Amino acid sequence: MEYRKLGNSGLQVSAVGLGTNNFGGRMEAEPAARVVEEAIDLGINFIDTADIYSKHLSEEYIGRAVKGKRQQVLIATKLGGGMGDGPNEKGASRQHIMRAVEESLHSLNTDYIDLYQIHFPDPTTPIEETLRALTDLVCQGKVRYIGCSNYQAWQAAEAIWTSRTQHLESFASVQPHYNLLTRDVEKELIPFCNQYNMGILPYFPLAAGFLTGKYRRGQNPPDGTRMAGGGGRLTSRWLTDANFDMLDRLENFAAERGHPMVELAISWLLAKPQVSSVIAGATTPGQLQANAKAVEWHLTSEDTEEIDRIMEGAK
Repeated sequence: MEYRKLGNSGLQVSAVGLGTNNFGGRMEAEPAARVVEEAIDLGINFIDTADIYSKHLSEEYIGRAVKGKRQQVLIATKLGGGMGDGPNEKGASRQHIMRAVEESLHSLNTDYIDLYQIHFPDPTTPIEETLRALTDLVCQGKVRYIGCSNYQAWQAAEAIWTSRTQHLESFASVQPHYNLLTRDVEKELIPFCNQYNMGILPYFPLAAGFLTGKYRRGQNPPDGTRMAGGGGRLTSRWLTDANFDMLDRLENFAAERGHPMVELAISWLLAKPQVSSVIAGATTPGQLQANAKAVEWHLTSEDTEEIDRIMEGAK
């Protein structure tokens, strides 16, 4: 496994991380534990979750799975999504942060969180209030590093500026929706992260499984997959003729070089210098092994240029 610095921090994270939004939903505790065990065996030390993933069940499954192995993993969780109907049961206020961290620590059965992230921007709370609360958690030893998710470039810039001018803890990373088919963050967020050395943690790197090649044009989605049984919004978003045209070209590119599509999807993201870890979900140890294998394929600048030409041709 390859390890990279998390932005401008000293924390070393595995280039491929484990996303766990399936834990507690599509996966029960026992198969989740097997996936976590396989991740550790593969050298994957970065496990990402959130309190809203099955209302803390994902965190609980992780806590059970890493019992006795806590020092071998880095646990990243997120807060800010709605955890109840009350007005203070969501967002990034001091009130909610202080309650949310205690609940996550309890669910994870740990006394510290390696990376604590604001899941969504909160337009109702001043960023200084959020950062001061997070800084207090770092000073208390309950949190080691802080980050954000789904922030636009201007929001990340405001947070960094506030941290610097007010001498507060600074976000080490940002989680954007980023993959071969979803590249709007390249306009502003990625250049910002490059300039300010902020780590990028792409989520949905496989476009809900579409970029693995498991979905085929004109065929029903395989049983047990995210889009089986119609898939609703996911199906209408990803299973389009334009996307299948692009997938055909990308699969040919990968096959000509002796690699499966899943490796191309992840290695392309890892070719971006500010990407610290690619957060890829897995429901079986075999899927996790396929994700980790991508670390071994280092795309050249010529490769990435050809991929860009392929994608332009598919539009």
